[in-house]
Amino acid sequence: MEDFANLIDRLIYTRSRNGKLDLIADYLREASDTDGGWALAGLTGGLDFPAVKPAAIRTLIGQRVDPVLFALSRDYVGDTAETVSLLWPQPGAPAAPPGLSETVVALQAMTCGSVQTDLAALLDRLDAKGRFALLKLATGALRIGVSARLAKTAFAQAFTLPLDDVEEAWHALEPPYAELFAWARGQGPKPDAAHRPVFRAFMLAHPLGDEQVDLADYAAEWKWDGIRVQLVRMGGQTRLYSRGGDDITASFPEVAADFTRDGVLDGELLVRGSHQGGEEGGAASFNALQQRLGRKQVSARMLEDYPAFVRLYDVLFDGGEDLRPLPWHQRRQRLEAIMPHLPASRFDLSLLIEAADFTALSLLRDGARDAAIEGVMLKRRDSAYSAGRRVGLWYKWKRDALTADCVLMYAQRGSGKRSSFYSDYTFGCWTAPPEQGGELVPVGKAYSGFTDEDLKWLDSFVRQHTTNRFGPVREVEKSLVFEVAFDSIHESNRHKSKLAMRFPRIARIRRDKPAAEADLVATLQAMIPH
Repeated sequence: MEDFANLIDRLIYTRSRNGKLDLIADYLREASDTDGGWALAGLTGGLDFPAVKPAAIRTLIGQRVDPVLFALSRDYVGDTAETVSLLWPQPGAPAAPPGLSETVVALQAMTCGSVQTDLAALLDRLDAKGRFALLKLATGALRIGVSARLAKTAFAQAFTLPLDDVEEAWHALEPPYAELFAWARGQGPKPDAAHRPVFRAFMLAHPLGDEQVDLADYAAEWKWDGIRVQLVRMGGQTRLYSRGGDDITASFPEVAADFTRDGVLDGELLVRGSHQGGEEGGAASFNALQQRLGRKQVSARMLEDYPAFVRLYDVLFDGGEDLRPLPWHQRRQRLEAIMPHLPASRFDLSLLIEAADFTALSLLRDGARDAAIEGVMLKRRDSAYSAGRRVGLWYKWKRDALTADCVLMYAQRGSGKRSSFYSDYTFGCWTAPPEQGGELVPVGKAYSGFTDEDLKWLDSFVRQHTTNRFGPVREVEKSLVFEVAFDSIHESNRHKSKLAMRFPRIARIRRDKPAAEADLVATLQAMIPH
């Protein structure tokens, strides 16, 4: 556990991507295979310890430290795991620290009845650094700037393996990935995922900058505003995976039930209907889809009100045949041939955009304000389906962002490296001009778009202009204006303003603009696509 704790500590303070890769790779080469496997599972979110809840941790520290002292310390530090690890009283004669594998086995064995005793016993055997790593691992909230993709890349780097092969084998295995390490160390065959319903890495696109492409070489299609999904049917089982490789089959059982043809398809998961900005029979806005996301059980009413379908982009496997090495135009032909064999109510084809040249395509893109369109995808016609982002093959060309001037209303501390800063900002617009009695209502929340210097200034502003506190949230004086950029805006009954922004971020801090001159809710309502 000490080596894993040192790894976590060093990753937190390493900004460089290559630096993080080297740290993880070095750890994996030196650790036992079992410890390395559990470390990878922890770094990639592959562990779950149901008995270890934040409430249980707060109860434990409350039995050992004055609750007022803990509350004040937590507010100052901004992170529960770090606060507990620092305040936890060190026993007089601690036992030897547990190893990572011993720790994981102990966490897995904990129950709601035993967690208070068993978790305390582990914490007593560790120093502050080890306690911090343990609590982060136990709650699944590492937040150390390491994505699942980066961890897998580090594994491939550690053992000089092709990343695509690692990615594909990964999803066929369970932690601690014994077969993966055996293959990596030359002690076993490559894990076979060929006939199993496992996730295959997506091909991704680079943002298109100022350059132009020749439409003779590139095909264009709309970039739909849903979630990218992979449909897999192998060995008599069907799975639906998100872009990150999460199994979301249970959230969309009707989609899985209607995909009965062996193969692997790539597409965009959308909701059918005319509610919330969508056209009748077409795709509704992302806000409609959001009603379905994350649900482990879906009611009959939800299935009726928000019927899901997939707009298909590509085919990776047709039956057992791997089509990924084929050029895009041949895979497109195969996908078109597959479409008549799929239920039209559940699957349709993402149509190609006909444009005479790049200038004409640009005009079509600028005029596209459909609720479910984000922009345009450009795909090189001769490109194989390659995992990850490959320069020059696929581009995403998003619509220009919408903007609005909004007033900062509330702030909350961030997580990880931002745990000491007020970096999450809720902002609002006026229901009517303030001189006519209008009030500010929240219209969105953002935690990106600003520089490190901006963050320091904003954190100072929040601390100096706090007017009220609600637990971890500070209400601030309504005087600072943000220019907020967002991809689209839709109706939403979940918010007081009846609006929901898609991908809001802080474009500019308008210190020059009086709060009374910020935008009205009606201005945002006029931006809703119809």
